[in-house]
Amino acid sequence: MSATHTEPVPKKAIDHPLRNPQFRLWLIGGTISLLGDQFYLVALPWLVLQQTGSAVAMGTVLMAGSIPRALLMLMGGAVSDRFSARKVMIATAAARTVCVASIGILVWIHALSVWELYALAAAFGIADAFSVPAQRAYLPSLVEPEQLAAATSIGQSAVQLTTIVGPAPAGFVIQGGGMAWAFFGDAFSFLFIIGALWKLPDPPKFRSSATVWRSILEGIEYVRKDHPLRSLLLLAMIINFCIAGPGSIGLAYLTKTRFGSPTAYGILISATAAGSLLGSLLSGLWKIRKRSLMILVTSPVLGLCLGSIGLVTSLWGIAGIQLLMGGAAAMFNIHTNVWIMQRVGAAIRGRVSSVLMLGAFGLTPFSLALSGIAVAWSVRLMFLFAGSIILLAVAGISSQQQLRQIE
Repeated sequence: MSATHTEPVPKKAIDHPLRNPQFRLWLIGGTISLLGDQFYLVALPWLVLQQTGSAVAMGTVLMAGSIPRALLMLMGGAVSDRFSARKVMIATAAARTVCVASIGILVWIHALSVWELYALAAAFGIADAFSVPAQRAYLPSLVEPEQLAAATSIGQSAVQLTTIVGPAPAGFVIQGGGMAWAFFGDAFSFLFIIGALWKLPDPPKFRSSATVWRSILEGIEYVRKDHPLRSLLLLAMIINFCIAGPGSIGLAYLTKTRFGSPTAYGILISATAAGSLLGSLLSGLWKIRKRSLMILVTSPVLGLCLGSIGLVTSLWGIAGIQLLMGGAAAMFNIHTNVWIMQRVGAAIRGRVSSVLMLGAFGLTPFSLALSGIAVAWSVRLMFLFAGSIILLAVAGISSQQQLRQIE
């Protein structure tokens, strides 16, 4: 008898997602739209201050967007699963195009009232509540599961690049051509993502006889029963709560009182964006096999960095901390998002995404409010306290076996 020898079957090489024409189309359309969003983000607060001269009005306009976003996020996830995530994104992008173009026309003819800015912010908040879960549910249908980490890394890198390069041209457009052109530019940019989505296919359809409210409850119940997912949500909620307020209000207040220069604040924001870009690129190149270990490394780094901001007195020292924080946060967000998309079935992905995003970001208004109170007491202690809470949370959650099951 002769022994038979079986050659091992070679593993199939995984193409880079940029070789996927559907992903490329999605990326190009989305990046141009993101660039247009920078015009909106620069123009809106400037226009509010121009109309009212009140920082309080600017804050309430921003709140007008965050409230419907939080209230409708769960419904947005249910609608994305029930109908078509692609069509939801087309509808929300079209609605944004009409809203932004209308504001641009009103600015052009000098007929804009303040209430219309509140309506614009609320409309964008409603659109976000539906489009953000749809985006997270749709991306996995464009690429292979093994390509998700690289695809997410590329998408986040595009976000950071537009954040870095977009605001300055927006400022030049506003100064040279007038405020209306910033809104027209944003409206025009939405046409690119609409055009890209129009050519892309619908994700797989899943029939369900459940009502929208029942679908929402199914998403909540799914997260409640999935213990590793629930542990990750708890950790993300604590981290976002501790960073949101101190990272915006606290950092701006610290920069103003310690350095007295808007340029210094711009340096810190740029350092954060640069760190996020580096972290996003690294996430696409570094194949992490044990994501639980990555989570348990990046989370305490965020806590230590946040706490040390209150102790460091050098501008460049704080910029270095922001650079490291941006990189750690990008790696945490990308790899946890990829794990969630790979773990959760396509039929319920939009609902689960909406539950996780509501849990992680729904506490942001409270974080902002508490930080506003805390900076009046002691900005240094606020950073130390917020960083300590993250470290305590990581110490407590790391002892749970559920979090160590994240692979």
